[in-house]
Amino acid sequence: MIKFGVAGNSDSFYEEGKKHTYQAADWCRKRNLDLFEYSFGHGVNMTFDTASLIRKSFEASNISLSSHAPYYINMANEDKSMIDKSINLILSTMEKSLQMGSNRVVVHPASQGKMTRNKARILMLDNIRYLSDKLLEFPFSNGLILCWETMGKVGQMGTVDEIIEICEIRDNFYPCIDFGHINAREQGILNKPNMYNTIIEKLHENIDNIKFLNMHIHFSKIQFSSKGEVKHLTFKDDIYGPNFEPLADLIVKYNLQPWIVCESDGTQAEDAIIMKNIYESKFYL
Repeated sequence: MIKFGVAGNSDSFYEEGKKHTYQAADWCRKRNLDLFEYSFGHGVNMTFDTASLIRKSFEASNISLSSHAPYYINMANEDKSMIDKSINLILSTMEKSLQMGSNRVVVHPASQGKMTRNKARILMLDNIRYLSDKLLEFPFSNGLILCWETMGKVGQMGTVDEIIEICEIRDNFYPCIDFGHINAREQGILNKPNMYNTIIEKLHENIDNIKFLNMHIHFSKIQFSSKGEVKHLTFKDDIYGPNFEPLADLIVKYNLQPWIVCESDGTQAEDAIIMKNIYESKFYL
């Protein structure tokens, strides 16, 4: 079923005196949210005891968990030893995610660096195929979905087309479509509502139906420059966008059941509730 949730804790979580991730489970439940995405963005350092505590609290509150692998993973590195490090980071995130009860791991694919786009793309895909082969050595990986994220900066790998290619490699490789990133990278393209339909149609036509229906989604409004993403904003922004309403129409039209994670700057819970209300107003018409 469709889920709406947050990337990390909102400012209001801390303003209410909360401090720990395990407290976010009941906090989200009381706000009618369904999902929490935990970030290992700066490293996988969680203890087993902490992971177990998080798992128990989220299971008790019936809140689903996803997680985010370290931001500095780069599957387009030409140095084999660095690729092995990226793979180890992905494996560590997957293992810790299972301990904490998360069955989806979001991954940033790569950086282009000084290579041509096509060279970086070929290298990235080759290295992700290598990762796919390595996963065969770790049976626990079959219980997790790796969600490869569309990226917001021109110098990052992760266009919609590139994510589609990655998702073709392995059954448990799913798209994480970050509409704020797409809008920032493409200089406000989603301010034209029909462009949402172009993206959804492309995914519908080019990935397995189960991955299409159950894709992972990140959503926020993002300030951008000529190089793409600058910083995340809140839903109060009326300059950069994108707006959620056109996407909600398509979610209803195609009967999509994504996990939708709000990444607003400090107001992710409040803005996730806005998105859920918009969706439900359209679904129950």
